[in-house]
Amino acid sequence: MKKLIIASTSTLHGGAYLEYLLPTLKEHFKNSNSLLFVPYARPGGISHDEYTLKVAETFADINITVKGLHEFDNPVDAVDNAEAIFVGGGNTFLLVTQLYQNNVMSAIKEAVKKGTPYLGSSAGSNICGLTMQTTNDMPIIYPPSFNTLGLIPFNLNPHYLDPVEGSTHMGETRETRINEFHKINPQPVLGLREGSWLEVNGEQIILKGNLQARLFRQKHQPEEIKTGSDLSWLK
Repeated sequence: MKKLIIASTSTLHGGAYLEYLLPTLKEHFKNSNSLLFVPYARPGGISHDEYTLKVAETFADINITVKGLHEFDNPVDAVDNAEAIFVGGGNTFLLVTQLYQNNVMSAIKEAVKKGTPYLGSSAGSNICGLTMQTTNDMPIIYPPSFNTLGLIPFNLNPHYLDPVEGSTHMGETRETRINEFHKINPQPVLGLREGSWLEVNGEQIILKGNLQARLFRQKHQPEEIKTGSDLSWLK
């Protein structure tokens, strides 16, 4: 049975890394002693080793050891044998490119479908949807495909921001960009605000956190989704 936490962000303003999610993660990973971390999304400024160490320090608080996927000679075997998987944030274009280059996109999908608990934040959440096409990230590299894990039957827009009332900024809002996506693409898009996440158990998809999400569907007006709502119907 699929078991996922799909979070908009890893860090809330004023909080430590994953601090707001730790009680949820303790329950989510209660049967896991170790975790495989995928650091592929970071384009620079912090190495894979440094990124993995940061994650390890956080998960030590809930007695889970962490090893980075980059540390293994055979990434596919590492995914197949993982007790749990966490794909961190960064740049989604880079993440997807490296997942394909290391032949682990399908391996992660199959592992999670078989019941390996998964955590994604930001870019690691983007890839849980059908495609990565509703990311906010710059296309710094060209991935082999925009298709991603497809573990939920719609797309995501983590870090979703509402228009600022009274702003004189003339650029496109997130809502405008998602509406542009729907001129060509049919799948729904869920805008996840900071501090919100999806909890997936089997086919059940529940919105969690303190803020509502914003749902966009082709040929429909955007709508607000309350915390606690079941999104299993959304396709």
